[in-house]
Order: sequence, then C-alpha cells, then structure tokens
Amino acid sequence: MQRDPSSLDKLLENPRVWRGHRQVHAAAGLASGYEALDRHLPGGGWPRNSLTEILVEHYGIGELRLLMPALAALSNEDKGADCNEPGWIAWVSPPFQPYPPALQQWGIDLSRMLIVRPKDSSEMLWSAEQALSSGTCAAVLLWADKLDDQASRRLQLAAEKGNSWAIAFRPPAARSQPSAAALRIELLASSEGTRVSILKSRGGRPAVLHDVL
Repeated sequence: MQRDPSSLDKLLENPRVWRGHRQVHAAAGLASGYEALDRHLPGGGWPRNSLTEILVEHYGIGELRLLMPALAALSNEDKGADCNEPGWIAWVSPPFQPYPPALQQWGIDLSRMLIVRPKDSSEMLWSAEQALSSGTCAAVLLWADKLDDQASRRLQLAAEKGNSWAIAFRPPAARSQPSAAALRIELLASSEGTRVSILKSRGGRPAVLHDVL
C-alpha cells in the first residue's frame, strides 16, 4: 500500500504536530509575579490558553498566593479584540468561601469574579468547560479530586477554544496519573517554607524551586 505524500505533508503542517528536529519556541506566558518561577517557565510565565494543574496535599499552603498576581492582572486586562472589558475570573467548586478584602488587597477586581457551586463532579466539569470555552472568562479555577486523562483533555481543548487559562487543583495522588495539562506543579509545605516542584512543563524541564513565595 503506497503512502500519499501530500497527506503526510498536510499532517506535518498542523501546528499540533511536533517534529523532533525542530526547536520548540514557547508563546509568551502570563507573568506569575514571581521571578524565580518565571525563569523556569517556557515563555517566561504561566502558559496562556491552556490547562495548569497544581497538586497540593492540603489547601492553604500558598496555592492561591502563587496565582494572585496573574489573576489580578487578568481581572484588569481587556479580554481581547472582541471584548473591551476584562474577562471573568470563575471559581468552580472552591472548598472555602473566597475572602473579598484579601482579594481586593491583591488587586483583584471583585466585579469580575464568579463563584460556581455545582452539585456533583460531572456538573463541575461541565461548568468549567462551559466557562472556559465561552470566550468571556480570562481564567477558570476548579477544585477536582478526580480528573482523568479524558477530562483533562476536554479542559485543555476548552481553554484553547475560549482563549482562557484553566487552573485545576488536585491531590498529590494525581502525580502518577496521565494528564493533558501544559503545566503541572506540586506544592509542598515544610518548616522551611513552601517548595514548588515543576513536574511537567510543555517545552520546558522539571525543576524544584525553593523560597518562591
């Protein structure tokens, strides 16, 4: 059976196909506000329009503080050419009630915040997908105990479609599970502070960072 060379050429022109001999140039990232972290992220910041996973053993060890500078910038930045106002920052299934004074102190525009509390995990995933793909959300945060490879791919595709940043908080057990996330980091609290480990970074390398926060 002969291979059609024109079909192969078309496949290789697809930007989703990576060719081993070609150097990958990361798109400009969203500045995290932490210089030590940005130095290790391709593009010099959080990957835009994609899924980031943050693994934490328990909440409250700095995972939100790590995101605040970028979220503050997004809540005050026009969404794009078709939108002359900032995008929404959606919180899906947060395990706590966000504290408005603290968010304001970080520079978050509270008028651009949405809190969604779905009934179950399937509704949580659906809500996050809809928010990401809508084109009106700058970022969508979700707290997911379970998120399989297929679900992560759905979130990644929705983030690309809506030009939105997806952030999923997951337990450390997810470390051994496959994921379509462009970036996966783990936070570990110790007596010396919070350690940030970059487990997976599309176009980058794993790294362990201390004294980031």
